Amino acid sequence: MKKFLLTAMVLLTAISVADAAQRLKFWNLTINTIDELYLAPAGTDKWGKNQCLNDPDKSVDPDERMYLSDVTPGKYDVKVSDTKGRTCVLRNVEVKGTGPYAFSIEENEVKNCKK
Repeated sequence: MKKFLLTAMVLLTAISVADAAQRLKFWNLTINTIDELYLAPAGTDKWGKNQCLNDPDKSVDPDERMYLSDVTPGKYDVKVSDTKGRTCVLRNVEVKGTGPYAFSIEENEVKNCKK
């Protein structure tokens, strides 16, 4: 019985950790809709999936928040493209595991991005 309880506790902890990672949110504070958002561990080119695919309309409108998937707190490089054709790579972005959102991108961070 003790072994069963210990296994159950470990499993519940693992589920809680995975659930917490799924609750991380991105907040678009730019003036344009974002249609591509990729994260890579800081200093690498190991880009994950397009996080915008997590959103029902596959994009993140200005002032919209979107759940991230398969992302844990840490430092990331973020590649972002918007519907106006701008593409940027933002370096060493901190993705937090606490608070109402994990990270945001503001207009001043992408205003000089190339089309």
